[in-house]
Amino acid sequence: MEIPTGPIRAVESRQIVARLLPALCFALIPILLPAQQPVASVASQGLPISTPRGSAVEPYIISLDWSKPQPQITHAVVVFHGKGRNVESYYRSLVEAAGIAGAAGRNTVLIAPQFLDKEDVGPRHLQPDVLRWRGTDWESGAPAVAPISITSFDIIDAILARLSDHSILSNLKSVVLAGHSGGAQLLQRYAVVGRALTTTSEGGLHVRFVIANPSSYLYFSDERPGPSGTFAAFKAHGCRDFNHWKYGPIDAPSYVRTGADNLWAQIEAAYAKRDVIYLLGTADTDPHEHDLDVSCGGEAQGPTRFARGQSYFVYLHNRNSSGWNQRLWFVPGVAHSAHQMFTSTCGVSALFDTGTCPDR
Repeated sequence: MEIPTGPIRAVESRQIVARLLPALCFALIPILLPAQQPVASVASQGLPISTPRGSAVEPYIISLDWSKPQPQITHAVVVFHGKGRNVESYYRSLVEAAGIAGAAGRNTVLIAPQFLDKEDVGPRHLQPDVLRWRGTDWESGAPAVAPISITSFDIIDAILARLSDHSILSNLKSVVLAGHSGGAQLLQRYAVVGRALTTTSEGGLHVRFVIANPSSYLYFSDERPGPSGTFAAFKAHGCRDFNHWKYGPIDAPSYVRTGADNLWAQIEAAYAKRDVIYLLGTADTDPHEHDLDVSCGGEAQGPTRFARGQSYFVYLHNRNSSGWNQRLWFVPGVAHSAHQMFTSTCGVSALFDTGTCPDR
């Protein structure tokens, strides 16, 4: 762009600034945006993943050696971390919850996988075969950027396949997949489209999902909650992607198999029948909380996580009252804290079946 020299009238000056401003803002983005911080630590164990496209390793923590038979194990809990990838603190919370559960937690295997960022490679000296994602793409089931193109949904499939190995866990009866914040976003989508769920149920393994304080949910239509508590078709007004994946079914990833025999209506009906507990902290009500999804797709679902969770539960139940098998539990006084959610009375009950909480 040629910039004129000499005296410039005020109107011309504003026009020039208006033309230059987008380019200047774009150039400043790398300066203004904070650099991605490397993860504090990497899980010490690795789950081997083998595919026709190659092999890789998924970091994780596990409470026992599952390379040999463990006939005493009857229950498994797999916890999924949030945006910070702080797998060790999530695992410690799970161990504490198991202790609170008493006898119900003793014959349980505890597992915590870790979805690393590509920015963790150098600072944490990752081996070339360790899986890594771009930012928080793993929350939506996206493929890893290296060393092979395998999705975070495939990782959950692999964990469930390993848990279904009767030569190792001959007496395993139930599995809980629990996630908080970003991990809850991942699990909510997986609960809808997960491929391994059919084979685990056919093998007699019961799977429960505990979805705690996610920023958003997968809607099955263009309806979104209104201020009066009713649902209506969302008026996009510049938010054209509000119903695209991960907020809606449009442009779902290739992992999601749809077709004549697997339509979205059937997928939704199957999801409504799954054992799902939405665990919401009643104090997770800050519309400016730093990790809250404030994109237009997220904001279309409500102002806060607590509001979004309640609205989604009503939306889905209204559409699937027949065969409904999902519950909404509140954790009083808790904001956006995985530790407080999972070690609460309702959290322990959801993870270890030690009791129940009031259904909302």
